[in-house]
Amino acid sequence: MRAGPVIVTRPAHEAAAWVRDFQSAGLEAVALPLIAIAPALDVEPLRAAWARLADYAALMFVSATAVDHFFQHRGSSTLAGCRFWATGPGTERALLRAGVPPAAIDAPPPGATRFDSEALWALAHGQVSPGVRVLIVRGGDEAGQPAGRQWLAREIDAAGGVRDTVVAYRRLAPALDEAQRRIATEAAAGHGIWLFSSSEAIGNLQRALPGTSWQAARAIATHARIGEAAQAAGFGALRVCTPLREALIASIESFA
Repeated sequence: MRAGPVIVTRPAHEAAAWVRDFQSAGLEAVALPLIAIAPALDVEPLRAAWARLADYAALMFVSATAVDHFFQHRGSSTLAGCRFWATGPGTERALLRAGVPPAAIDAPPPGATRFDSEALWALAHGQVSPGVRVLIVRGGDEAGQPAGRQWLAREIDAAGGVRDTVVAYRRLAPALDEAQRRIATEAAAGHGIWLFSSSEAIGNLQRALPGTSWQAARAIATHARIGEAAQAAGFGALRVCTPLREALIASIESFA
């Protein structure tokens, strides 16, 4: 069986960068975004958060997309005095692009075995004590309501911190065109290697192609929880790998 392309399912602007990275390593890769990104319906909370940035000891960003959309509303606000939390290398890079000093960022190191809220909290929990205020910058659903995992928010609450949340963007199900459906259908039959960095993307794929069997499909998940979602969806072959370039390339090549 031909390996087929690596199918990058991240939102479009992130997927394009991942595709370039894989292609530069000699791999065939295509973007098939399974999460569409839209602006927040109400930007006033974002502007208000920037206006009171000095009230926060730390800002936690759930993704690079959260960084990009939040910083669009920065204005003349200064970053001095704040810590910036990132769960993974992509979010950390986005913070650096936005002008955050490296010394102000808390993120799992490149050699970490996992990149998630648990790994971040292990590094940053000492910054939170009763009354310390933390802002979580995240995505929302189609209606603009906060969406996603709440584990870190509960840990902040348990430590006595004062936790606010702001929605910087919305995550929507994509509308697949004919070419994208063809790629997905061929990959369902084993011609391609799915790369999932979100359980939500797996759910969107199932809803876009209802009734499809994924038993012949191969997938790489960037976290154990995402791998569990892929298994539940019926993917027949699965690898779990950290979202680092060299590790991902090795995992992809292991399917050959």
